[in-house]
Amino acid sequence: MDNKKTVIIAIITFLIGGLLSFIIVNRICDAKGEKPLPKQEKSEGLRGVYDIDKNVNDTTIDNYLDRSDTVYRDLRMLRDTATWEKKGGERDLTGFIEGFEVIPYPYLTEFPEAYVEQKKSENVTGLYKGKTLFRLDKDGNYVANYKESMDILEYLFPKDKYIFLICGAGGYANFAKQMLVSLGWDKDKIYNLGGYWFYEGKNNISTKIEGTDKYDFSKVPYHNIDFSSLTEIKK
Repeated sequence: MDNKKTVIIAIITFLIGGLLSFIIVNRICDAKGEKPLPKQEKSEGLRGVYDIDKNVNDTTIDNYLDRSDTVYRDLRMLRDTATWEKKGGERDLTGFIEGFEVIPYPYLTEFPEAYVEQKKSENVTGLYKGKTLFRLDKDGNYVANYKESMDILEYLFPKDKYIFLICGAGGYANFAKQMLVSLGWDKDKIYNLGGYWFYEGKNNISTKIEGTDKYDFSKVPYHNIDFSSLTEIKK
């Protein structure tokens, strides 16, 4: 009988210990904001066409900041060459969401020709045509232009983290996600949040210099790619 009591007490102790551990772990997770992210779900309409997430996006991002398991990437240029103002957007990076690091998508790879033509039809011209880490071959595959291209990409977009992408309206972020997935990243860990132009949250950092039409880009956590220091792969 004593043995049975000992076994019962041991089982109860084990269950209580497990329950307490579960509560403690969940409280720690709550404190850090590390609750599981909502499963990806496309938005409806045009936002869905650009693969902007329905749950984690430019209107809800304030609920998902400061996660240690996530990196935050803004794909805009400090000063874009394209005429986005003709479509209600902005060329200049007038501000950004705190916690996001800026990595210009146009420096990662060239734009598909179909996209260039589409933008022209929308009265947007002047898309960046300078140097890029990768290029597209005739079959739509991403080909490295430099020996260091993949190392840079893996550094900027770590595979062991969730990756939140945002840009002006969602297009650059969509293309960046497609590129990363094509090159081996897990699509379920990459969220397209949409566009900063629609953000109305509490974590905005403006780059505008008050009383002028100029911007203080020194505030921006910006990743510049120095192509002159890279080793070009001969085509």
